[in-house]
Amino acid sequence: MGGPATQRRIVVGVSGSLNSVVALQRAGVEARLSGRRLLAVLVWRPKDTDPPRGSAASAPKGTRRAAMRLLADTLNDVFGATDHDVQVEGLAMSGTAGRTLVQIARRDDDLLVVGGGHRRRLRRWRSPVARYCLTHASCPVLVVPPSPLQLDLEAMTGRKLLLRGRGDDPVGELRRAGPRGPEYTDGDR
Repeated sequence: MGGPATQRRIVVGVSGSLNSVVALQRAGVEARLSGRRLLAVLVWRPKDTDPPRGSAASAPKGTRRAAMRLLADTLNDVFGATDHDVQVEGLAMSGTAGRTLVQIARRDDDLLVVGGGHRRRLRRWRSPVARYCLTHASCPVLVVPPSPLQLDLEAMTGRKLLLRGRGDDPVGELRRAGPRGPEYTDGDR
């Protein structure tokens, strides 16, 4: 393959969420299998305290530093000291996630990898970033579904909320009973 400037690459969006970690893992597998360079991009939104675009002032160091730390921690968690087969680079930029990812993955031979969130009943992607990338990218886009663990956690959380609303929450009933606990009759003892 050519030098670093001409080497094919995989661009992956990273936010620190469980869904983006799954996308990063998948991008690592794709990079290992294809011999491509992996560019992990964390896009953070400019705050109201940031200087206006085009001005000579830079963004607050704390915001940029926090984004870079989150990206470094995420890359370390996923690849750590065990994965030397993949050439990984990180980039933290301010902007809008979908637009920035599409601008970075602008070469025809790039592969853009994003987490997609799960689908709703009408089969629309929940993730606006994935939807933007699919409709605007000039390169192939791989949208990675969430991990089964994330779906299980969301299902459990939703079930707890449903149970609370119906009054079928035994733990909540014990809490409401207070320190004295349930009342017994003579036949129970």
